[in-house]
Amino acid sequence: MRAQEALVLGTRALLAAGIAGAATDARRLMAHAMGVPPERLTLALQDDLSDAQRAVFDAALAARAAHQPVAQITGTRRFWGHEFRVTRATLDPRPETEILVELALAEPFANVLDLGTGTGCILISLLKGMPDAMGTGTDISPEALAVARDNAARLGVAERARFVPSDWFAAVPGRFDLIVSNPPYIAADEMAGLAPDVRDWEPLAALTPGGDGLDAYRAISRGALARLLPGGRIVLEIGPTQGEAVSGMLAAQGFAEIAVHPDLDGRSRTVFARKPGHDDA
Repeated sequence: MRAQEALVLGTRALLAAGIAGAATDARRLMAHAMGVPPERLTLALQDDLSDAQRAVFDAALAARAAHQPVAQITGTRRFWGHEFRVTRATLDPRPETEILVELALAEPFANVLDLGTGTGCILISLLKGMPDAMGTGTDISPEALAVARDNAARLGVAERARFVPSDWFAAVPGRFDLIVSNPPYIAADEMAGLAPDVRDWEPLAALTPGGDGLDAYRAISRGALARLLPGGRIVLEIGPTQGEAVSGMLAAQGFAEIAVHPDLDGRSRTVFARKPGHDDA
């Protein structure tokens, strides 16, 4: 069977399973099965599929029909121009998190701390964008830290990145001129409304802290000022309704220049704040 014919049948199967974006997902899975970059799939669609390629494609379709995220099936997700390895132990990097990376790279930094690093996509992207900087990533999941270390090695920043098992700041020494985090922020009563692709497949601890969804921000805001150098910055990803609450927590700790930034859809997505003072203080 030619790849084009199998792709049409695969798209129909995903549509029948109720998968949003079925055509796009089927193309990504076909590219995965054929071992070609997704952007070059069109050139390969007239090729005949081998039995092995057809088996990989059929298994991938079955997994996607069960709502397993495409990134978990293929094992990778593109983020900030780089390919990151993804597993069920890590949050799937999302395009909106690139807003955080863009804000963080707007000013130079020498030493960055990424709290709850997951795949390491934020920390590694920042180090790729700031070639002289050093960075530390923390996570409470040993499996996630192993993925982050692997991503750092594959993307050439392992010598500038260290990964530490830590519950927020608990095992992190020193001070930094930039702190970033995309912490769990979904409230407990919002979990049932999540798409099954997220709710049933991504790590629960990376999605929600329980309760009102704000516990991670409480812990981060309490500890961040002491871990920042004077003039240092903090950039946090937030849920669309959390800007006021998180801004208030940072203000109560003494942060200045607090601002909420939107994503491309106009929803509140990040909170920025600065520790008062100067870098040479």
